[in-house]
Amino acid sequence: MRRVGWMSALLLLYLLVSPLWAATYKVDPHHTTVGFKIRHLFSWVHGTFNEFEGTIEYEPAKPESWSASGTIQAASIDTRVAPRDKHLRSGDFFDVEKYPTIDFRTTRIDDVGANKAKLHGFLTIHGVEKEVELDVEVLGIANDPWGNTVAGFSATTTFDRRDFGLTWNETLETGSVLVGNEVQITLDISALLQK
Repeated sequence: MRRVGWMSALLLLYLLVSPLWAATYKVDPHHTTVGFKIRHLFSWVHGTFNEFEGTIEYEPAKPESWSASGTIQAASIDTRVAPRDKHLRSGDFFDVEKYPTIDFRTTRIDDVGANKAKLHGFLTIHGVEKEVELDVEVLGIANDPWGNTVAGFSATTTFDRRDFGLTWNETLETGSVLVGNEVQITLDISALLQK
């Protein structure tokens, strides 16, 4: 009976601490895209942030242990138009001298399916922190030809840029505005298992 008691205690301890054993993956910047799009007049402007880092805790059978955090260098914004990128880095928008990074950290995971989940977390842009929800898809895990274990994920979210203090705009003669307020974010992530 005493042995059964110890075994039960060990099993309970395992269940309590096992989320701490999640595998750690580091985002591979060479195979990851941090993209966005926003309306400009009648069309969409697409862009990326080219300098970033991130960490993902992921074990397929342990969604309670999943988490992610990341930092983007705001000055790395790239819409392929140099004057526009300069304006986006200025005080009218990201004010990168004062707010050099965009940061994210998860708070919880829910609606977990076979390869999908909703990831909730705090996003900080322009010095303002707001909670956002991302739709995440797990694309798979495999070993590459160089002996690395690679995990693939995609994530999307949409938010109103004004919630983060990004309010600059120009009103046109029609009464509409030059820049839309809804920003759509798409993350295509490749991450390497840390050994």
